[in-house]
Amino acid sequence: MTSTQVRAACPLDCPDTCALLVTVEDGVATAVKGDPDHPTTAGVLCTKVARYTERTYHDERLLYPLRRVGAKGEGKFERISWDEALRTIAERLAPIAARDPEAILPYSYCGTMGLIQGESMSSRFFNQLGASLLDRTVCATAGATGYKYTIGASVGTDMEQFQNAKLIIIWGGNPIASNLHFWTRAQEAKRHGARLIAIDPYRSLTAEKCHQHIALLPGTDAALALGLMHVLIAEDLLDHDYIADYTLGFDQLKARAAEWTPERTAATCGISADEVIELARLYGQTAKAGLPVAIRTNYGVQRVRGGGMAVRNIACLPALVGAWRHAAGGVQLSSSGSFPTNKPALQRPDLLKKTPRTINMTTIGDDLLRPGSATFGPQVEAVIVYNSNPVAIAPDSSKVAAGFAREDLFTVVLEQFQTDTADYADIVLPATTQLEHIDAHTSYGHLYMMANNAAIAPLGESKPNTEIFRLLARAMGFTDPCFAETDDQLAAQAFKTGDTRAMHFDWESLKQQGWQKLNMPEAPFAHGGFFTPSGKCEFYSAQMARDGLDPLPTYLEPYESVASNPQLAQRYPLAMISPPARNFLNSTFVNVKSLRAAEAEPHLDLHPSDAAARGVAHGEMVRIFNDRGAFEARARVTDKARVGLVVGLSVWWKKLASDGKNANEVTSQRLTDMGRAPTFYDTLVQVERVSA
Repeated sequence: MTSTQVRAACPLDCPDTCALLVTVEDGVATAVKGDPDHPTTAGVLCTKVARYTERTYHDERLLYPLRRVGAKGEGKFERISWDEALRTIAERLAPIAARDPEAILPYSYCGTMGLIQGESMSSRFFNQLGASLLDRTVCATAGATGYKYTIGASVGTDMEQFQNAKLIIIWGGNPIASNLHFWTRAQEAKRHGARLIAIDPYRSLTAEKCHQHIALLPGTDAALALGLMHVLIAEDLLDHDYIADYTLGFDQLKARAAEWTPERTAATCGISADEVIELARLYGQTAKAGLPVAIRTNYGVQRVRGGGMAVRNIACLPALVGAWRHAAGGVQLSSSGSFPTNKPALQRPDLLKKTPRTINMTTIGDDLLRPGSATFGPQVEAVIVYNSNPVAIAPDSSKVAAGFAREDLFTVVLEQFQTDTADYADIVLPATTQLEHIDAHTSYGHLYMMANNAAIAPLGESKPNTEIFRLLARAMGFTDPCFAETDDQLAAQAFKTGDTRAMHFDWESLKQQGWQKLNMPEAPFAHGGFFTPSGKCEFYSAQMARDGLDPLPTYLEPYESVASNPQLAQRYPLAMISPPARNFLNSTFVNVKSLRAAEAEPHLDLHPSDAAARGVAHGEMVRIFNDRGAFEARARVTDKARVGLVVGLSVWWKKLASDGKNANEVTSQRLTDMGRAPTFYDTLVQVERVSA
């Protein structure tokens, strides 16, 4: 028996982007382990990825092209050849493209975070075709936009420094479930005397292990940040030199923050004034003592109407106290802006003959049901889905399913499994998993360029996304030489070789080593140098004013809350959030039996007083509903959910839930204040017992 180890990288939508070692015995992957030499992975994997071979060799893997033989949504297919699949797709797309290629829409997101199997050959294909562009907003664009207005780019505290902080605020995240290697650093800091504070409406696994949990109302994070600014300024817990040298607009910010007394902040956030004052003092006094204070904020804070502003307000705090002076101080939302990726080389926007319309992936439910018009453009006649499962993950789910159920909509799905979305496809094409193809990776949690080598041959007749789009390009008659480039040739272009951050980047070397750290300063903004137009942390942003936004930190009420919409709240009095379940990653792994068994079934956590008011006992089935739709879940009566809040851990495949539905039946297609992102956590519902 021959045994080898292959260097790989985790492809999933997680900030950790772990370095993997895949054991292969006689052509079969037998184990996936963390690379002990990679400084952030340190040999440790989450429960999900440690079982990646179970997913790759799953008995329900899609291994051959399929053609629908039943009704859309039924999931009935017959096996066909690749030649027939490609011919069918080309014959359906060609006349649409001849009339108006914008009637063809790609739909993809982060089923893989890889630069090659994500948006490289696929983008070339759609650019050459002239298809509609997709605004990929469903996760991070609100927060990224607010952060960019303030800091200038998605650059922040290096994850490898957090263990040296003396105060860590975990704001809107549950890293035990979704950022394990940051949590390891936070635990190390705690052992060395650091204080950990969680800000989250829900007492998550992480919040339970912090020194303090501040359970604010959903959608009020921006107000809390303003209240902290008020106390910091009023009590002079400031780094005046840092403010004078490296920030813009302090006097205007001071006037705005003066409006947000601890009492007003507390009333808005549903917490006590003492919590506001004590947190501000702890943050300011620790920094004043010359000790590093760090904030790890995550995307939970941005999935509400004012989500972009919430991240902006949080991003202002480190500059007020000079936290950026320390390598272990500052804030991290994402490290993705640190990477000198060469997206134009990979995606080839120069292939476009004109700029097509853009359709927002968040509003896919409405847009698939929308007729053609002068303002919208042509009706969507064809959708090609890859690296995504919109029927499960997009908001206002009943509309999404209705759109994909259109008989006149031609749908192609590239998939590893027969997901909720694949059930609506006309043609399903089998895609490889990470163990079966080449890829290059960045990270949004650390600073390492990563390589993924193919550990095993593709199973069955599955093919990498890149190869599928090469074949589709050939079937459509595209002759540009770019469609003949191999995955290795693509990966060699992934990073800008002349950029000092990626000095000595060489794809062949990266493949052998597996990872290479960027050349970045330990404390990126110790001496200013922000990526904003002014080069400073912009408390006042002229660009925001030009974009029609308030140029100063402010607070925008949620669309749906008891305070902002009391009339709606009379019918639907409970706020609902739907953060990730620990054993799932978005909708990935839901079909892995061992991981689904750990979650058991969809649950809804609700506070004892809210349960009692509705006659709901622990363990009973409940119906969660509003005007958009309804779903059922098993009630867990617990004070982990604050009063007035229900928590539906997500995202379940709908067909694996008892009622064929999930939490996105009740979420909204309304968009955030900036970044045109979804408002998953800006939702009011009612809950009732399901009668026997």
